[in-house]
Amino acid sequence: MTNRTFALPALIAAICLLAPIASAEDSGWTLPRTPWGHPDLQGMWTNETITPFERPVEQEGKTVLSEEEATSIEDGVAKRRAASDGTSPPGTVGGYNQVWLDSGDRFLSSRQTSLVVDPPDGRVPTRPSAVARRDYNRAHEGDSYVHMSVWDRCISRGVPGSMFPAGYNNAYRILQTPDHVAILYEMIHDARIIPLDTDSHVSDEIRLWMGDSRGRWEGETLVVEVSNYTDKGWIASNSASRRIKGIPQSEQLKVVERFTRVSEDTIQYEVTIEDPEIYTAPWKIAMPLTNDPGYVMYEYACHEGNMAVELILGGARAMEKADQ
Repeated sequence: MTNRTFALPALIAAICLLAPIASAEDSGWTLPRTPWGHPDLQGMWTNETITPFERPVEQEGKTVLSEEEATSIEDGVAKRRAASDGTSPPGTVGGYNQVWLDSGDRFLSSRQTSLVVDPPDGRVPTRPSAVARRDYNRAHEGDSYVHMSVWDRCISRGVPGSMFPAGYNNAYRILQTPDHVAILYEMIHDARIIPLDTDSHVSDEIRLWMGDSRGRWEGETLVVEVSNYTDKGWIASNSASRRIKGIPQSEQLKVVERFTRVSEDTIQYEVTIEDPEIYTAPWKIAMPLTNDPGYVMYEYACHEGNMAVELILGGARAMEKADQ
């Protein structure tokens, strides 16, 4: 796998990490359009990065890293990864080496200190009750499949969880028709169909793992509102989300996504998440998606659900029997 760097100018960091990149007039770039006139978002996009999900404690109060700070951290990550190749923690199978992963080796070119850009402290405003539910599921994973990750069960990473960078398979193919946008996610091979200019969501009685998406164009930005979630999913299921991995979602979850093509190689992606049962306030992530036309997306055949769930539960029963 090759490493890919983002083309997002550092200027974005100076304007709250949310404003569009330089205008077409400034760059000489012309926004491509579909034959029916919509901004063209089609192609293969990736977002692997070492930018942390939430702002680390040691960077409290800092929204942007200096070039020297970013380089120093990147060098440290590279050294730790090299040192870990061929090793694994005691009692675990582990991975052979970094060739099996594709988690990126650079910060976003904005050098923002976290994917979370609002609240300003870069931290997700979780309720203690949501954290307690996360911890309970972790402690009882061997009791029942219902406590296990929906990713490990090969169901879905959800929305917007399917857009959050992970250790590998950070690719997204976008396709458009006049009245639909489709996103094929490399991880778990989810295919999401987004109807355009449809006012109403499905019946409130219908609850979906990825929610019910409805899109519209606001100027040059695709805005997607998502509702009708099941309460069985997680907002994030990969280890890169650190503290937020395993935080549950409720049926009150509402998500608003914005996709804005800002250069030949970049879509600016923003998502606002609101779930009053889980969070004390809405929160937002902003990050670029980078065009990579040479990326090959193979089928993600998720086999953990075929064997791992049974083996984990069987192992837990064997441990219980041994303790009797």
